[in-house]
Amino acid sequence: MKKNTRKIQIRQVAQNLFRERGYMATSMRDLAGAVGVEPASLYNHFKSKAAILQTICFDLADQFFEAVDGLDKALPPDVQLAKAIEAHIWVIAKNLDASGVFLHEWRFLDEPHLTHFKKMRYEYETRFERILHEGVQQGIFKEIDMKFYMLTLFSSMNWIYDWYKPDGKLSVNDISQQLTDLLLNGIKKATV
Repeated sequence: MKKNTRKIQIRQVAQNLFRERGYMATSMRDLAGAVGVEPASLYNHFKSKAAILQTICFDLADQFFEAVDGLDKALPPDVQLAKAIEAHIWVIAKNLDASGVFLHEWRFLDEPHLTHFKKMRYEYETRFERILHEGVQQGIFKEIDMKFYMLTLFSSMNWIYDWYKPDGKLSVNDISQQLTDLLLNGIKKATV
């Protein structure tokens, strides 16, 4: 098996184990057993368990940024917000195990990676805040408690990794549309 293929396999297995058991409860020996290799051979691909966690968290963070930063900023704020919600949901749906790790196990990143991750998370959330502020300024959105809305928005989007099933009743498009309708209709000003 090629080195990159094995590295991908190790990461996929690690994502699953970290999501199911938690980062702290998963040892390199557990990971090696699940991959079907000797524990020492894992170190040919990752220097540590912490390095695997870093790879998972920062690769997914990059995907979130790429998805949202690619949106057209010239669109009206309500359209931008709908597209940002959809982009966020798609990243989660394509990476269910990694999303579970990203959303819960990031706390176990070591320094300076933990500080960098928190900064990235803040920068990502500010992209959504910018859209919301523009919408309020343009009279598209109601005056809202920004912190409450942001907590509601991200809680709603991020919890999808836990219950979404690719072969389930709702497609990613269905989820995205319904969630966008709920979250946007609550803040849009009524038109006369």
